[in-house]
Amino acid sequence: MSKYYYLVAGLPNIALDDSKLTYTITDFRRELDGVLSMDDRKLIDLFFLKYDNKNLLTQLARPDWEDDPRGSITADELQDLIKIVREDDTLPANSLIPSYFIDFLRLYSGSEDQEETPVTVSWEDRLATLYYAYAMKNSNEFIASWFEFNLNINNILTAYTCRKYGLDKAEYIIGDNEIAEAIRSSNARDFGLGDTLDYLPALQRVAEEPNLMVREKKIDILKWEWLEENTFFKPFDIESVFAYLLKLEMIERWLTLDKTTGEETFRGIVGSMKKGSQNVLEEFKRNNNK
Repeated sequence: MSKYYYLVAGLPNIALDDSKLTYTITDFRRELDGVLSMDDRKLIDLFFLKYDNKNLLTQLARPDWEDDPRGSITADELQDLIKIVREDDTLPANSLIPSYFIDFLRLYSGSEDQEETPVTVSWEDRLATLYYAYAMKNSNEFIASWFEFNLNINNILTAYTCRKYGLDKAEYIIGDNEIAEAIRSSNARDFGLGDTLDYLPALQRVAEEPNLMVREKKIDILKWEWLEENTFFKPFDIESVFAYLLKLEMIERWLTLDKTTGEETFRGIVGSMKKGSQNVLEEFKRNNNK
């Protein structure tokens, strides 16, 4: 396994409450070009697939909209892919498109031939489910565990929100790991996970936090601490490089988040939840799916 002594040693120290960044995640990605091994570069690409997911959904809904430049797959490539799947053709043998893109587009294309499409699970959530499953199969234990950790956080907080506002949690939980299945089937206060997840008490406190901006910050603190703990003994490995990228993303998000606008948006979401709107829960999940 490759070691990145000079790279890691040269990285500036960062903290979640930093008021400025030396560079963005895009800048950091460019800095990694030519430094990482081919296998390790694929792990970094796995992180950036979230922006390709976003761009795929944009191409399906509004192809005239501008794509997120942080994605790696071009708009033309996405359009070609959509056409290939719709025409039931095959991808070129040298295609680097992730396999779950094909699975998702087949589901999406199949729905276009139906008179009614179930609206309980959004297309964004369906794509996220496939993305998590794809990432959790990664041979790197740290990477797989990180994606499962995020899946669990999103599902547990979604379940608490459903419980609070009388919504059926089984309709909104994504993924097929043991935690997701336990949440769907259990009516216990802790979903029967009290002896399984050591971070469940922290998530329960997060779920009870009335200030939604504080809540968001606590989620990121929990993730930051997980990264610190799980890279402690791998300071110069790809795991620490990946963790640094994730931390940059958190700081970047907070620096670009308008506090007043964010607070109004979140409170509007919760206000609508009290009226029992299932579409609002989907918006809530999008805001928490980082």
